[in-house]
Amino acid sequence: MQRRNFLKNSSVAAAGLISAPLITSCANETSSKAETTHSTKVIRPIAICTWNFKNATAKAWEVLSEGGSSLDAVQQGGMVEEADVTNKTVGVGGRPDRDGNVTLDACIMDKDGNCGAVLCMQNIASPVSVARKVMEDTPHVMLAGKGAEKFAYEKGFEKTNLLTEQSKKEWLEWKKTSKYKPIINIENHDTIGILAIDKNGDLSGACTTSGMSYKYAGRVGDSPIIGAGLFVDNEIGAATATGVGEEVVRTVGSFLIVELMRQGKSPQEACEEGVKRIMAKNKDRTDFQIGFIAINKKGETGGYCIQPGFSYRTYSEEGHINTPSDSYLKA
Repeated sequence: MQRRNFLKNSSVAAAGLISAPLITSCANETSSKAETTHSTKVIRPIAICTWNFKNATAKAWEVLSEGGSSLDAVQQGGMVEEADVTNKTVGVGGRPDRDGNVTLDACIMDKDGNCGAVLCMQNIASPVSVARKVMEDTPHVMLAGKGAEKFAYEKGFEKTNLLTEQSKKEWLEWKKTSKYKPIINIENHDTIGILAIDKNGDLSGACTTSGMSYKYAGRVGDSPIIGAGLFVDNEIGAATATGVGEEVVRTVGSFLIVELMRQGKSPQEACEEGVKRIMAKNKDRTDFQIGFIAINKKGETGGYCIQPGFSYRTYSEEGHINTPSDSYLKA
């Protein structure tokens, strides 16, 4: 952890109040105390997401501002990015595995702890929507591979070619010099995680991804795993992860963040502690990215990541948006 630069984001977006991103360079991060921003009022509705996916939070806010549920908000926000062919980490146009197949993962979780997920699913453009169907229309939590795809067809989803010409071109170029290893680096954003509170104060979350670029066929990261890539506790708060999923799975990362908030930590403090625990076991690694965002029942938010360019977007009162996406740090 020594001599690493970190980006600390603690944002509260309410009428007339937006906090700035906090940037620090710590000689000994283990001895530093987290800086947080606290709100004296309950903020709702609110939506936040990983990275600068402004269209996703704008859609979620549209749902919330019209009185919609947090569950509808996170699903529809995720669907925006799944349909964006220029986003090569989610949905249509996502980067394929090393064999050239685009496989998608997603999960969703509501205020009552109900959840659904799909893993390694092909040919379906909106895995987050299929995940919701798994949650609502089956006795299961997860469906994988061909089973998930078959279920999607039964529910009326259409077969879609997910591999765009641009993604195919990049994959073929990668094959020329690769050793058939997936790319693990700090620029490989692999997820949109989105959290929301509606006007009733109810929390929901969703996570959707095409996974690590050029991964081994069949690889699944943290994104569709409840407790790892996403966790919601309507009494406490919610969290979602971004970065290399293997590290999040090993620490049950999002569940950890919520439990830290249960113990009294702010969302910012909880996200920092979660990253520190992972880094304590990976002191010598420089080839991966890990981060979390979180929100508590009061509407306080936090985010923490090791990487250049991490951001998370908060959308609350209309016209008040926090998006510290222009902040870049180098490890």
